[in-house]
Amino acid sequence: MVGRFIVADGIEGAGKTTQLAFMHEYLEQAGYSVVVTREPGGTTLGEEIRALLLGHRHDGMALTTETLLMFAARAEHLERVIRPALGRGDWVLCDRFTDATYAYQGGGRGLALEQIADLETWVQGHLRPDLTLLFDLSVEVGLARAGKRSAADRFEQEDQAFFERVRATYWERALQNPNRYRIVNANQPIEAVRREVESILAAITL
Repeated sequence: MVGRFIVADGIEGAGKTTQLAFMHEYLEQAGYSVVVTREPGGTTLGEEIRALLLGHRHDGMALTTETLLMFAARAEHLERVIRPALGRGDWVLCDRFTDATYAYQGGGRGLALEQIADLETWVQGHLRPDLTLLFDLSVEVGLARAGKRSAADRFEQEDQAFFERVRATYWERALQNPNRYRIVNANQPIEAVRREVESILAAITL
C-alpha cells in the first residue's frame, strides 16, 4: 500500500486541529494506517524547537534564526516520522508544513520566497505533500477564535496586517498549486466544514 501525505494549513483559529481529528477517524474507519503529527514539532527535538519558536523567551528573534529553526525541526521530523511512515505505507496527517513557512516567514515577515525555496529543496528533496487542505477564513474571525482558546503565542501576538499578508500568501500558494491544494471555507460552522472535508477525503479514497 502506498502512503499519502496530507497537510492541514491556514491562519490561527481556522479549526485545523478539530478537523484533523475528524480526518484521522475517517481514514482509520476506511482501513488506513494513519500517523497524525504537527509542525513545528512532531519529534522530541522538534517539540523543543517549537517551544523556542512559539514561546516569549526569545521575542525579537532574528528572522533568519526563526526560519532556520523551522527547517531544522522539519528536517528531524522528516527523518524520524514522515519518511518512515510513508515508507511503511501509512497515511500522514500533518498540522502545517512548508507552506506555513512561505506564509508566515515569507508573506508575514518579508523573507524572500527564493530563500525559503532553497531551504525547502535542501531539506525535503523532492518530497511534497500529496494534498494540502487550506482552511481559509477572515483574519478577524480567526484571531477572535484563537483569542478564546489560550494566551497569544509569539506569532499570535502579531497585528492584523501581518495575518492579512499571511492569508494572502496562502492564497497565492493555492493558486500556484491547484492540483495539490483544496480550499475549505472555515468561516462555516464546524459541521459544515466537516462535510467539505469528508467530500475531499472521499474523492481520494475511492
